[in-house]
Amino acid sequence: MAIRVGILTVSDKASRGERLDTAGPALAALMEIYGAEIAERATLPDERDQIERQLRQWADDAGLDVVLTTGGTGLSPRDVTPEATLAVADRVVPGIGEVMRQVGLKTTHLAPLSRAAAVTRGGTLIVNLPGSERGARESLQAIIDLLPHAVELLHGEAEHSS
Repeated sequence: MAIRVGILTVSDKASRGERLDTAGPALAALMEIYGAEIAERATLPDERDQIERQLRQWADDAGLDVVLTTGGTGLSPRDVTPEATLAVADRVVPGIGEVMRQVGLKTTHLAPLSRAAAVTRGGTLIVNLPGSERGARESLQAIIDLLPHAVELLHGEAEHSS
C-alpha cells in the first residue's frame, strides 16, 4: 500500500529563509525508501494557528494518510507544535511518542525533554518529530514499521493483531 504523506517543517528561521531545513528532506527521503508518496510539503513559523490550519487542511481536505511534523517539540516558549497537534486531534496515540523517546535515549540523555505527540484526525495519523535532522531521522526510524499497520487500522482495512 502506498502511504500518502505530508511533511510539515515548523521553524521560524527556516520559514524566513534564514536556515536550511534538512530534517524535512531527510524524512521525505526515508519515507520514499519505504515506498510512501510525499504528497505535500510545507514550512511554517512556530505559530500555533498556522500549524493547526495546515494540519486540518491536510487531514480533512487533502486526505493524507500520515502527516509528519518536524520542529517545535522542545521546551522553548515558541515550541507549540504539540499543542497545535493536540488541538486538532480526534484521539491521542501516546505509544508512538513513548517509543521515539525511548529509542532517543540510546543516543542522547535529552530525549525525555521532547514533547512530541502523535494523534489521529479522521483517517490521518499525525506524528511530531524533533527539529534536528538526526533526531527526526532516528525518531522516524523507531516507528516507521508501525505506520502501514496504523494506516490500515485507521482506514478499517485491518484488525488488531495479537
